[in-house]
This record gives sequence, C-alpha cells and structure tokens, in this order.
Amino acid sequence: MQLVPGSERMFADAATDPCDGVVRWAPEKSLWIGGMTLAALVFGPPTFTWDAFLLFLVASGFTLCFGHSVGMHRKLIHDSFECPLWLERLCVWLGTLVGMAGPIGMIRLHDFRDWAQRQPRCHDYSKHNAPFFRDAWWQMHCRLVLKHPPDFRLEQRLACDWFYGFVERTWMWQQLPLALLFYAIGGWPWVIWGVCVRVAVCVTGHWLIGHYAHRKGAQTWVIDGASAQGFNVPLAGFISMGEAWHNNHHAYPNSAKMGLHPGETDLGWWLIRGFAAAGLAWDIKTPDMLPERAGLRRVQACAAHCREGGNSALLTLGPRLHGDEQDLSQ
Repeated sequence: MQLVPGSERMFADAATDPCDGVVRWAPEKSLWIGGMTLAALVFGPPTFTWDAFLLFLVASGFTLCFGHSVGMHRKLIHDSFECPLWLERLCVWLGTLVGMAGPIGMIRLHDFRDWAQRQPRCHDYSKHNAPFFRDAWWQMHCRLVLKHPPDFRLEQRLACDWFYGFVERTWMWQQLPLALLFYAIGGWPWVIWGVCVRVAVCVTGHWLIGHYAHRKGAQTWVIDGASAQGFNVPLAGFISMGEAWHNNHHAYPNSAKMGLHPGETDLGWWLIRGFAAAGLAWDIKTPDMLPERAGLRRVQACAAHCREGGNSALLTLGPRLHGDEQDLSQ
C-alpha cells in the first residue's frame, strides 16, 4: 500500500476506488441523533425557560469552540499547535460532548472524507453533492461503505492513549455526567436544553455548514485535481467558531488560523492566541510557515463558476500570499 498524498493516516492501493461504494443506514449513529432531535422537538418547547436557553447558548459555544474547533479539529486532527497534554485532553473531551463521535471516530471520519475529496473523483456522499434532504439523511444517519476502503492507521501516540481509548468507547455516555449536573442545578429544563437541544442543534448545524461549504460560496483558492472544493460561508463564520471559512481551510488544512482575511471572524483562532498568551500553546502553524499544498491555485471566481468542482471558470490571480496578506500569522 502507498501513502495517499495529503492524508497522513489513510493508505490506499490500486484497488481502492473512492466512488465504488454504497451508502448504508448506520443504526447507532441514526438512533443517537434521531433520539436527541426527537427529544428536543417534543420536550424542548414545554420545558423552555430563559435560564435553560442561556445554558444552551453557553454550553453550545463552549463545546464547539474549545472542544470541536480547537480540540478535535485544529489540535487532534491537524496538529496545528502544541499544548500541554492535560489541555489537549480537556478540549478533546469537550469536543466529544458536541455529540458527533468519539475522538478516534472523529479522526477516522475526517481523514476518510479528506482523502476522498483529494482524489480526482469521489462519491457524492464524500463531497456533499447529493440534494439537500438526501445529503442530510446520508450525513447524519448513514455511512459510506467502499468495496475496497483505504487503510486507516492511527499514530501510536493516539492509538496507545488510555484516555482517548476510554472516551472513544464511552462517547455517548459522556453526556450522562453533564446531564446529572444540569438536573441537580436546573431540573429537567436544563437537561433538555443543555443536552438534547444542544446536541441536536450542534450536530445538525455542523452538517448544514459542511453542506454549503462544499457546494457554493466565496473562494480565494482552488485545489487543482481535487474532486471537491471548499467554499467560505460568511453567515456562519461567527457561530461556527471560524470553521465556516472552509475555502481557507482547504488551502491550508494544517493552519491553526482559518479566518485569513479582514472581516473573517475566527473565534477558535482567538482562543488559541489566548492559550499562547497564557503560555499554554506554542509552535502554532499559520499559512506563512506551511509548505505549498500540491495543486493550490489562487483564483477569482467568475459569475459562472462551476458548482460541481470544475475549475474552467476560474482565473488565476498569482501567488498565494501577497500584499496585505503577508500578516496571516497575526
């Protein structure tokens, strides 16, 4: 088997075809998010209180920013900065509370999709190319089963970590201590809004941003030869903690900073800068210190740019960094 360029944990051979697969219902995944969503819809309105709603907002923001964006995505998956192990584990645990998967499961899901999108062709599942409601069903209730999937090889540091192994095995149950704490403080309204509504909204919102971030929006770069392109979704830049600047992320996946241009609010980056100011983060990677990604091309999208990933309507502007973009590390 050979290492697939740009995907450090996925290995494929000549028999591996990212299009040769079927989408199948994933019972555990489906019942989990389906149950949380049903509980939120049925019990959310009658248990609404302003303090429960405030808890929902605070808990969602905290777990999405500290947990998913900084802990799971920028640190665990892309290793875009260094920090003490206790802080890494805390942020990753908070990311687990978002309710999408355990730490190892998140890495596997992310890296599989990343590998597929970098290939010249991939399944519609991998690039969010299905119609809106079908994509929602596929992404939140199903999984793509390839005939010859790539081999997932987790680095030893993570594969042998007892904490991540425990959280991976019990990731759904990690909501229970939080639910007990919320019940002790605010009763059932806090449980419903602090757990069920939060998980349902955050998981659905994550899919929704991913759907649009791979279909349409602003682009500064394209990756030649890749079957899927990333787009920025400005309306979601703030609430996604910076994750919606997805065109930037496709261009520089290992960068700790995703909001690269003026006006691109990136709360995850602000948090990492806060860690650094407190001496808790170092070796922070930004675009100016990363190697050029293969196929990266700076572009201006014409009005008729292709939504399906084609690049025929894109005009080259020149180097990836120039002018007022030399300060991307700031």
